[in-house]
Amino acid sequence: MNGRGLLDQMNVSRETISRLERFEEILLKWNPKINLVSKASLENLWHRHIVDSVQVFTSVKDPGDSWVDIGSGGGFPGIVVAIMAAEYFPKTKVTLIESDQRKSAFLRTAARECGVPVTVLSQRIEQATPQNAHILSARALAELDTLLEFSEQHLAKDGLAVFPKGANWKKEVDKAAERWSFDVEPITSLTETEAVILKIKGVVRV
Repeated sequence: MNGRGLLDQMNVSRETISRLERFEEILLKWNPKINLVSKASLENLWHRHIVDSVQVFTSVKDPGDSWVDIGSGGGFPGIVVAIMAAEYFPKTKVTLIESDQRKSAFLRTAARECGVPVTVLSQRIEQATPQNAHILSARALAELDTLLEFSEQHLAKDGLAVFPKGANWKKEVDKAAERWSFDVEPITSLTETEAVILKIKGVVRV
């Protein structure tokens, strides 16, 4: 099933799909200049990037008052999360952390033109003020061990981290468990059978 078909199956509204289509237009305009996503993945943009990001959002039952996306890059899942939250959880504040100034400019432009409120912090993740996020997300950023370091800094004590991971996710979990104690729930991806979304709580150094 193609990306738009999956969104229909996920009961995403027409208004939200229109915003996602606007985001697609902006990304296609900016991508040749700053390489937001690989050229090869553009043909499957909806399946590979947009739906993959939507399912990160829908894996969370209640995002609370703050969702922080780190290493936001091309807006996946950060801008997609903000578009979804605008309809379903309008009180949730979405913050994106991205150190690259050009990508930060893209993220601000995309949020403004899609009509969704977003705060963009143009800083390195480890240098940003601790965010105390209810939800922390990151996609294609780093191995789980490193992501848990960022979680220690930016995730609220009772918060939830959501990290999409590929076929090697079990190895990453085992490696991270050497340095961290955490509760993890893998959710099978809709877009790739061997991939998962890891839902992680209770991150503590061991």
